[in-house]
Amino acid sequence: MNGARVLVVDDEPQIQRVLRPSLTASGYEVIEATTGRQALAAVREHSPDIIILDLGLPDMDGKEVLRKLRILARTPVIVLSARDRESEKIAAFDLGADDYVEKPFAMGELLARMRTALRHSQNAASDSQCVVADGLMVNVPKRIVTRNGAPAKLTPKEFDLLAFLARHAGRPLTHREILKAVWGPAHQNDSQYLRVFIGQLRAKIEENAATPKIIVTEPGVGYRFLASER
Repeated sequence: MNGARVLVVDDEPQIQRVLRPSLTASGYEVIEATTGRQALAAVREHSPDIIILDLGLPDMDGKEVLRKLRILARTPVIVLSARDRESEKIAAFDLGADDYVEKPFAMGELLARMRTALRHSQNAASDSQCVVADGLMVNVPKRIVTRNGAPAKLTPKEFDLLAFLARHAGRPLTHREILKAVWGPAHQNDSQYLRVFIGQLRAKIEENAATPKIIVTEPGVGYRFLASER
């Protein structure tokens, strides 16, 4: 993704020393910020294509930075943090993070996740109406779903669920986020209800529902829709 501008938000000098040369060598233009306020100012000034965000910043929690970032832009955000608690990951995804990488990390994995986040962001910007994944085609405005060219018969609610997942392809979605969007706030804690619908949906759209390749489970978090590369 040569030429993409990445904002690295981390107050650890050693992390900056590792990331800057590696990202530069991979063709990225690197901007650095060490506080949340600097990060928000950099987004306004430089309009980065992607953001790498640490949660442990000196002036404000990274989740608060993420919340404010989402008011400013839909720029892909990859959280890079030493916090490995499930609750931290879920909170970050609920606030709109596109991915979560734990420290210590492998540079190759981080670069791969950056490429994926940028690709999905560009696909969403260019064509959010029709999503393709492993023989599945979802035409959101026309409410048409086909599997290997044949119509897939979904209930209205199954389609709503599939469309929401497809529109956010590539990003882990939490149980609460999905339930709130598809069924409303009153059902945001009905995780078992969601699991039943996911099972029904997989049976209709997956080649093998026992080993799903389109709607995959993110353990402890929720689900991720895997769209095909374009």
